[in-house]
Amino acid sequence: MSFKSTFLTASLLALVSANPLPHDVAAVLKRQLALPSEYVAVSSPAAVQPTGVLPTGVIPITTAPAGTESATAPEATATAPSTDSGSIGQVTSKGSVSGSVAVSTINDADGVGAGTDAYKFYEGDGTTGAGWPDTTAWVSFSDMFEANKAVMKSSCSSIFGVPDNTDDEISAIHDAIESVATASKVDHRFILAVIMQESKGCVRVKTTNYGVRNPGLMQDHDGKASCNDGQMMTPCPSDTIAQMISEGTGGTDGGDGLAQGINQAGGADVSAFYKAARIYNSGSIDASGDLGKGIATHCYASDVANRLTGWVSAQSACTLAPAA
Repeated sequence: MSFKSTFLTASLLALVSANPLPHDVAAVLKRQLALPSEYVAVSSPAAVQPTGVLPTGVIPITTAPAGTESATAPEATATAPSTDSGSIGQVTSKGSVSGSVAVSTINDADGVGAGTDAYKFYEGDGTTGAGWPDTTAWVSFSDMFEANKAVMKSSCSSIFGVPDNTDDEISAIHDAIESVATASKVDHRFILAVIMQESKGCVRVKTTNYGVRNPGLMQDHDGKASCNDGQMMTPCPSDTIAQMISEGTGGTDGGDGLAQGINQAGGADVSAFYKAARIYNSGSIDASGDLGKGIATHCYASDVANRLTGWVSAQSACTLAPAA
């Protein structure tokens, strides 16, 4: 999400309250509003550029001493059932990637290793000719997931003020990404990059609604799965976690996911992923083809590209205005 303007936020919220927005307009607005006040980060530095639903910048990684609980994490209001049975949870995908960028096999050792936690600002159309990183420069999934674990363990309390992820919940995120990647043929690293962009991997990220509900780890388009949709769930069941990732990747009844964005972007090169990131964030690509122009979070595609090459918490170097 973006737009830190209090006036714009208030105006848009008033508009939504008075007149529910059409689906196409609401999809554009879904990531344009400022971080809700209840999401103010605890002891976080000022953001350089909003990204997803979170401010970008150095995210403080803090770990509570053994045997203690985070002072910022309120108690959950609901307890999840002890089993994962139920209507939510079947790992399916209503959309899958077609063409040469479809991933037919899952390999956790793909990529160039861990990469570097640094940020390089990318501009233009997402092609290697414009300086964007090819898939040969992407880190491996195993290294990428390991590098982001510390953020997943602390982001719920430090960013959202809710109970932090447990080790089991983090394992469930890992397993669900692998399953959904297989079903949707979307590269598992791309799925993880968008999860970190949208929610910093917090399973109890709150559902937002500015005309269209955006629940779950990927803040998807009116999906069914959430562990904080008016009532928090702890632990967050693994089937619900899987459903969040399935809906964000394969789409929902109400809107597209990453797979549809990749197909819409077309092409047989890496730019399909960066264009899909822009589409997922704002619903469209600017007529100029520049992934940093148009509406919503201008740095979104550049952020995703950096996550794929090892960026975790280093200061952003994106110089684009927050949003338009």
